[in-house]
Formats: sequence, C-alpha cells, structure tokens
Amino acid sequence: MIEIKNINKTFGDRHIIKDISFKFYQGKTNLIIGESGCGKTTLLKLMVGLHAADTGEILYHNKNFPALDNKGKQEIRTKIGMLFQGGALFDSLTLEENVQFPLDMFTHLSKTEKAERVNYCLDKVQLSGKNKLYPSELSGGMKKRAALARAIANSPDYLFCDEPNSGLDPKTSIVIDNLIQDITRELNITTVIITHDMNSVMEIGDNVMFIHKGENWWTGDKTEILNTKNAELFDFVFASEFIKKVYKKNAS
Repeated sequence: MIEIKNINKTFGDRHIIKDISFKFYQGKTNLIIGESGCGKTTLLKLMVGLHAADTGEILYHNKNFPALDNKGKQEIRTKIGMLFQGGALFDSLTLEENVQFPLDMFTHLSKTEKAERVNYCLDKVQLSGKNKLYPSELSGGMKKRAALARAIANSPDYLFCDEPNSGLDPKTSIVIDNLIQDITRELNITTVIITHDMNSVMEIGDNVMFIHKGENWWTGDKTEILNTKNAELFDFVFASEFIKKVYKKNAS
C-alpha cells in the first residue's frame, strides 16, 4: 500500500498540489483523474521522487520515502515499475531486449533465468513468440503491452501508469485496462494509474481520486462515480452534452 498525507507542492507562486491525502491499496487499480493541468502528473512525480514535496509524507508500506537516505530511496525505487505514456521502448532493441533491460540493470539473474522471466512477462501481456520483433514492427497496442511487460519484469511491488491508453482506439484501450487490472490482482501489487479516460474509470476504477485545482475533490469507486452529487466531478465525467442527456434520461 502507498499512503500520501498532506502533500503540498509549489512552483514559484503557483500552488500546484494542495494538502492532498489518499490511500492507494495493494491488489487494487487506484486511479487519479482530473482535468489537464489539475496536478495529476505532478503528484505522480512527487510519489516516485522526481520532484520533492514541500510538505507531507509519502509512505510505501509505512516507510516515509522523502525522509529516507539515498540507500533507502533506492531500495524502494527498485520495487517500482513504470509504464510511460509513450511506452518509451528502445528502438534499437528487440522486444525481449527491452523487457530484459531492467533485469540487466537491477538483478544478478543468470542468462537462463532472465530469458525465463522475459518469456513469462511477454506471456502475461499476450506477446508470446514476439521476442525478436523491434518496436517499429509493433502496433500501438502491442507497444503498450510490451512496455507493460518491461514494467513488471523486475517483479515490482508498485506499478505506476501514466495515461496508459493515450493514442489507442477504444477497443485496444479496454484490452490494456483489463491486462493492467489482471496483473495487479494476480501479482497483488499496488497500481497507480493517471488517466482522463472515463472508459478506464468505468472498467477498472477500484479506487478513484478526482483532483480539482490541485485538491483531492472526491474519492470513491467506479460504481459510486455514476451517482455523484459533486458538481465538478459530474461535469468532468459527463463532459459531453450528449452523454449528459443520455444519463439524465436513463436516470429519470
């Protein structure tokens, strides 16, 4: 589990993150949603140590990450998997070499053990037998799955996903969502997903935080979100006037 307590972050005179507290549960898909510019990405960067919070605590299984020494922080970082928005695969490496990269960097596994782990991860994301392909030979959905395989290669306790469905069609997005949820539950990891895709919220929103103007404005799950009385959340979820009309008609 990850817990953030009273996190604040300013850049100059801009107060980006305003006293946010939230719990991200193990074995759950924890979603951070909100409009562009609300502070979602800044919060993620604070949680993984790319930015330093002005005040507050970031607890990884009760260890306050900002207060740890470099060795302690590195121990937690080695337990973090990252799925970047663009995939961030290395173009010059094959699929299996991309997935093996974190194993080469952070483990002392034998060549055989690494190959077994790579094949296991590729099988988890439905890319078995694609080992020798290069990123240029993969579709957009395959690239995201390949990036997910790399993110779980080092058996992380925590998985961070930044807009995992960016640039994908709705059908492929559902495939990625379901893969992330299945992996989260099967491996019992703490998954944190930044998204503005409401289909993702409805599919896999086990635990959702809605950020509005840098504040934790609402928390709940995918079932509660449809019945929200929170005006700002309602306007975000039902941004389309057509969807609002359909919802109101069905609710009446």
